[in-house]
Amino acid sequence: MRAVVQDRYGSADTLEVREVDPPVPAAGEVLVRVHAAALNAYDWHFLHGDPKIARLVMGLRAPKARIRGRDFAGRVETVGAGVEGLRPGDEVYGEADGAFAEFVCAAGDAVGPKPAGLSFEEAAAVPLAANTALIGLRDVAGVGAGRTVLVNGASGGVGTFAVQLAKAFGAEVTGVCSTRNVDLVRSLGADHVIDYTRQDFTRAGRRYEVVLDLVGNHSLGAFRRAVTPTGTLVLSGGGVFEGGSLVGPMGLFLKRRLVSPFVRQRLLELPARPSRANLATLRELVDSGKITPVVDRTYPLNEVPEAMRYLEVEHARAKVVVTV
Repeated sequence: MRAVVQDRYGSADTLEVREVDPPVPAAGEVLVRVHAAALNAYDWHFLHGDPKIARLVMGLRAPKARIRGRDFAGRVETVGAGVEGLRPGDEVYGEADGAFAEFVCAAGDAVGPKPAGLSFEEAAAVPLAANTALIGLRDVAGVGAGRTVLVNGASGGVGTFAVQLAKAFGAEVTGVCSTRNVDLVRSLGADHVIDYTRQDFTRAGRRYEVVLDLVGNHSLGAFRRAVTPTGTLVLSGGGVFEGGSLVGPMGLFLKRRLVSPFVRQRLLELPARPSRANLATLRELVDSGKITPVVDRTYPLNEVPEAMRYLEVEHARAKVVVTV
């Protein structure tokens, strides 16, 4: 099968499309024929091995997982032992390492029936980003009707879903983005939009009950200025950063852990874990029209290196999708 392979850390030039052996599903896994996949900041971090401390898990000198990609949509090819509710031919979407390929093996619990009204390309844009937003807002922050929510990085992959989900939960939503994305964020339902090139929301004087940070571009003290005295700050550190670093967003997480016991504000980190239950919830939200994936550009599989450059250099809005 064709797959996008990475043998060393570096730029998008390290990515190559090669013929490799297709994966074989183990017990509890499904083999999916990939129709489309999507890029995430997750892929950028693996590409560069950034932050460097994360290489203790990713692989010290080269990535342990050599095929890039995480989000996918396609059809079930083979079902491993112990997987229930899925069968060959089912149209599915989900998360698994190695999605930039013609086939991917995924844990059965990380795969679910795709939203019926979406194309494979649209469905591939949903899993990681929308699941991250769902967990951050619903599970971590407990966003409900009447809450004031600010999304920092509102035009990104996770941010576009976060704005829509916060509105679906009944919150008053403020999105932070660049000038070129103001209209996009407003069209997603944001009640207020802040152009960060013109105004620093951490110094604007307004406080929010929930701040969901998807960029990591301020200090912990600055973020806390934008949160009400008993409000919630959720840190993800999932952005694409220029240049390498030793600890990256983990430095912000460490400060959070040191400060959190001594303040009334809830300072929390965002653990994004795939689950079939969350995929089912997202499918219902898509089918009801409450959230819609926004696709910026699509690229064929053999142009994944170019797609990665676009994500990195052009600061892509919403999602970039790969057709297989």
